[in-house]
Amino acid sequence: MNNWLKANGIHLAIIGFFVIICFVYFSPVMQGKAPAQSDVIQAKATAKEIMDYKAKDGKGPLWTNQMFGGMPAYQIWVQHPMNVGTYVISTIKAVFPDPVDAVLLYLVGAYLLFCVLRVNPWLAAVGAIAFAFTSYNFIIIAAGHSNKALAIAFIAPIIAGVILTLRGRYWLGGSLTALFMALEIRANHIQMTYYLMIALLIFIGIEIYHAVKEKKLAAFGKSMTFLGIALVVSLMVNAGKLWTTYEYGLESNRGKSNITTDKSEEKNGLSKEYAYGWSQGVGESFTFLIPNLYGGATSIDQMVKPESHTYKALQGITGGDPTQAIQQLAGQIGLQQYWGEKPGTSGPYYFGAIVCFLFVFGLLIVKSRLKWWIVGTTVLFMLLSFGKNAPFVSDLFFEYFPMYNKFRAVESILALVGLLVPILAVLAIKEAQEGSYDQKTLTKKLTIAAAITGGFALLVAIMPTAFFSFTSSSHPQMLQALTQMLENNRGVAESITNALIQDRADIARADALRSLILILIGYALVWAFINKKLNAQTTIIILGLVILTDLWQVDRRYLNNNNFASKSDLTNHFQPRDVDTFIMADKDPNFRVLDLTISTFSDASASQFHKTIGGYHAAKLKRYQELIDNQLTKSVNQDVLDMLNTKYIITQDPKNGSYKMQRNPTAAGNAWIVQNVQYAQNADEEMKAISSFDPKKEAIVDIKYKPLIDTKRLGADPSASIKLDSYHPDHLVYSYSAPRDIIAVFSEIYYDKGWNMYVDGVKKPYFRADYVLRAAQLEAGNHKVEFKFEPVSYYMGENISLVGSILLIAGLGFAFYSENKKKKAA
Repeated sequence: MNNWLKANGIHLAIIGFFVIICFVYFSPVMQGKAPAQSDVIQAKATAKEIMDYKAKDGKGPLWTNQMFGGMPAYQIWVQHPMNVGTYVISTIKAVFPDPVDAVLLYLVGAYLLFCVLRVNPWLAAVGAIAFAFTSYNFIIIAAGHSNKALAIAFIAPIIAGVILTLRGRYWLGGSLTALFMALEIRANHIQMTYYLMIALLIFIGIEIYHAVKEKKLAAFGKSMTFLGIALVVSLMVNAGKLWTTYEYGLESNRGKSNITTDKSEEKNGLSKEYAYGWSQGVGESFTFLIPNLYGGATSIDQMVKPESHTYKALQGITGGDPTQAIQQLAGQIGLQQYWGEKPGTSGPYYFGAIVCFLFVFGLLIVKSRLKWWIVGTTVLFMLLSFGKNAPFVSDLFFEYFPMYNKFRAVESILALVGLLVPILAVLAIKEAQEGSYDQKTLTKKLTIAAAITGGFALLVAIMPTAFFSFTSSSHPQMLQALTQMLENNRGVAESITNALIQDRADIARADALRSLILILIGYALVWAFINKKLNAQTTIIILGLVILTDLWQVDRRYLNNNNFASKSDLTNHFQPRDVDTFIMADKDPNFRVLDLTISTFSDASASQFHKTIGGYHAAKLKRYQELIDNQLTKSVNQDVLDMLNTKYIITQDPKNGSYKMQRNPTAAGNAWIVQNVQYAQNADEEMKAISSFDPKKEAIVDIKYKPLIDTKRLGADPSASIKLDSYHPDHLVYSYSAPRDIIAVFSEIYYDKGWNMYVDGVKKPYFRADYVLRAAQLEAGNHKVEFKFEPVSYYMGENISLVGSILLIAGLGFAFYSENKKKKAA
């Protein structure tokens, strides 16, 4: 044990340092506070019913009716008890509070990668800090994108495992690749995993080229066999998650369109406009070096300061405190610091001035073939991040690359560039350490790198408007709107917008000067090391502290102590209004609510208290999205509200802001018996038919379900009845009485990938009606009907997960046993 501690003491010390800086940065967690993350707060509202039943039953249901009429719970929160990754992640979260856990995983994962790259441990720590504290990694934490943060954290150790395997350490590399790939998939952010796979494909492609060139195909083939097995094991470990997600994805708004008459509707995948909504501006990429070059986040923080030009310009007009005027203009015409083309942003992608300088230095001196993978992947990913701003590349991937059109916010691919840039920067210092170049050559190339990065920063600091307009494409419209607000006084409007441009330029100038100073410090340190004025360890430690200070300061702009709140405040974030309290007093277990006081179909707050026809989720069922688009957006179809059993409608008085609750007397109920069936030839006819119909009397059914209906046995009888006897999100029990066969419609969302219907315990067929609901022909008599959600994809997937988890643990155990045996033999 003492020998092990001695051999690994430096690694333990570095990890200890990582823990300390995490807790220092997130000091409020030591006061019992937690981050107030908007997405997390929304997610808790969407999971309200799931968690309530988990507390009651000891396990969460696989279906929830809390939003969009109903959807699989495993798209929100679900247990995967057979997945070993579940226990690894839950253990980490139990030991380290949120968000310390995510940043610590950033640091340790990257540190492992740099150690695998045979970098000095202290330099590896610097590289880990450079990656972990990249601004985007903190911005997503502030927003509450916890799954994305975990997925990004596991990318570096996956690459480390791949490199170890290709070096011939097959069992260790393969088992580590399997472990971290399993955790990556378990993190459940498929978009990040997808981007990682593209990067690895490029990496493997380069390795194939060198294997052929060096005639090492046999060894390469063995490495690929281990990596292939590792990938299969990681997929097996996550079979329950992947299978259900794949199955649901085909039916979600990322799947195939059902409607053909709507030409704007994508036939498969997301619309290009939606996917490209958040595209990185080409010029915006300079924020890698100068963080607030484009104004930083979408805000007015700098403009409301008395020294700002906008403040002074409005002060002269209003004659008083112009803060309120700036806030008003921000809300009405989009007056803001950020001037890029994104709909909004929480902050820029900033990699660090010194890191960017060292990256350019690495381009000039690094000999490793890793450089070409880093450069090639970085260039491709930057082009893809541009989306609509450089469609010549993005469109090719969107149209022809498998699954690429399933993801939105293409700018997020830059999260991987945020890892690649520090890797090359660290490899540059490693190259300088190893003495591959003479002192004169290194100094020359270092100076060139400083001249490129520092020169650009200097030019922006001196004359920012010579290179950037500091106006977005919507600037003319903003000026026109401001002119109208000022009673067509264009001169005054222009003075305000000119002041805004000056403020944006000043913000950029200040950060450009800051970056220039940092580059000069970095240059001086590395120059002193190359010229033997400082030793390697001193240089690395000082360099690391400067890089940490730089990134820390920028990160604090977007994630600081103000982002934290007491856990009790977060738990009680959504407070019920009088109307909510009244509705919750209704003992009917399964009705729905339409809340018109919020953005109904993009706000989860109503889900905190009610089963709502709205809500928020990035992947709704495609049919339900089509129902929203065609029946509930432009105007609200009362017939559709009725068939969804919308029992209450919440509105707000525009005059006094009071909330009102209206009971819907025509709501169809939980289930009902219809008199006749109208067949539709396709989804287009279905949608048209439900635009005007009486859901209580007729059911609109696709012609393909006609074999399930025997009209000869049907007969409308006023004495027939059906009612809901017991409610559980994934188990509904009804009873009915009918002298003849009936067609019953259930106000439950149709999803045939798991819902089974049983009549008196015998499984029976059912079909879709009214575009999104369930219906069935039921035989005469008094019977019990049950709907049970029993997805094979989940239950069989969990069994596969168990086998995969056993294989993974066995592989890790054998790998570490073999490594230990080799060390003893050595």
